[in-house]
Amino acid sequence: MAAVFNKELLIWYLITLKLRETLDFDWVGSIKKKIEQAGQEDGARSWSKLSIYRVPHYLREVDNKAYVPQVISLGPYHRGKEHLRKMDKHKWRWLNHVMQRPNQNIELYLYTAREMEAKARSCYEGPINLSSNEFVEMMVLDGCFMLELFRSYPRNDPVFASMDFIKGDMIMLENQLPLFVLDRFLRLQLNNSYQKGLLAQLALEFFDPLTPTPMTEREGTYIAASFDPLSVLEDPLSVLEDLHCLDVFRKSLLRPGPKPRSVQGGLHCLDVFRKSLLRLWSKPRSVLGGLHCLHVFRKSLLRLWTKPQSVQGDHQSIPCVTELREAGIKFRKQKTDRFWDVKFKKGILRVPTLLIDDGTKSLFLNLIALEQCHTDCGNEITSFVVFMDNLINSPEDVAYLHYCGIIDHGLGSDADVANLFNQLCQQVVININDSYLSQLFKDVNRYYNNKWHTWRASLKHKYFSNPWAIISLVAAVVLLLLTFTQTFFGVYAYYRPRS
Repeated sequence: MAAVFNKELLIWYLITLKLRETLDFDWVGSIKKKIEQAGQEDGARSWSKLSIYRVPHYLREVDNKAYVPQVISLGPYHRGKEHLRKMDKHKWRWLNHVMQRPNQNIELYLYTAREMEAKARSCYEGPINLSSNEFVEMMVLDGCFMLELFRSYPRNDPVFASMDFIKGDMIMLENQLPLFVLDRFLRLQLNNSYQKGLLAQLALEFFDPLTPTPMTEREGTYIAASFDPLSVLEDPLSVLEDLHCLDVFRKSLLRPGPKPRSVQGGLHCLDVFRKSLLRLWSKPRSVLGGLHCLHVFRKSLLRLWTKPQSVQGDHQSIPCVTELREAGIKFRKQKTDRFWDVKFKKGILRVPTLLIDDGTKSLFLNLIALEQCHTDCGNEITSFVVFMDNLINSPEDVAYLHYCGIIDHGLGSDADVANLFNQLCQQVVININDSYLSQLFKDVNRYYNNKWHTWRASLKHKYFSNPWAIISLVAAVVLLLLTFTQTFFGVYAYYRPRS
């Protein structure tokens, strides 16, 4: 009986063992399949072409509406949304206008778009749930509509009534077409009159009203006939081939003069951390021994945190306007059309005039999103916004900057401007030590932390702020001198009496 019982147990054990082996085999097989699929996807798409991103969720937490078009969809991300369909009939109407011109036919545009389909798809993040025909149709319809806007659009057209909203939608990161697609369509439209760089110039003339500097500062710079908006680049279209209008607009904001340069070549905290790990992992194996990953991570952090102050720095922020004024720092308007061109010298902080309106928040958020997502971008716009966020903590700070001519806004109140800048940098990751403003932050903090400057500013504020205070101070000094003189001669006469 015992032998039978043991035999049944052995059978059940073997069945269980076989079942486990089968399950393990299926599990391992599923993992291998996932790895194979990932390899196929990685090989099918060129990550170097990626330039039109979906805004990360952590940035959307600040203001999701700033990244979602309100009137028109361009590209695949927002195509077909209910509130954007009204503009589709105008797209088809304008495409009909294009096809009515000499030497224009829809077959040529569709054939050209089909050639560019694979390359255009690689510019977008994640899979695009559009068939080949739908994607090609989208490129032709949206591309021709954008070119009509850039070249010339009739002022009496119904679309013109929504033009301010359209421009705001067209500068959003998720609402872009690759620049090379527009360039190819422009070639088809202009034939022999096409000129290289013309597309960028047309786009910047169209987006000029969005530029956050006063027209008087940039008059004759943006839209002069002889001006090349991207003259700072040797060959605009070769450099921007796979990018889009938002990137062109961003580079135009950073144009000529000494372009802002990062202290460490525009690298970010993650790159510094990566290099520190590489320095550890490049050591001989005998040094690392059998230590685990957590220990390596700990040592890499220690290598960063134990750097001398002169290298690592401790200048991630600067005080606000009110506190800087208490330390004797003066604010002056910088006369330039480059809004990022901030200077600090001998206690004077010079900042260009910045225009603030209802579209400023969305504009800066999308520019920041581009710099956060695209690895080849610098962090110049983000650095400047962080700088302004540091300066502005209260409506009083905004009021003083407005008094100095540094901020010109059309919002409801100074408090609205303060809230705007305080929200722009939420969830944004940036190391100021790796930005073009790194040295300025250090200089401002060094000046602010000098107690002599604070004492001198306090003395000036209390005793030299108005003529009556100056007269009172002079009178007090004269009285003190007279009292001292009288005391001196009294003592002198006591010890040296006249003979």
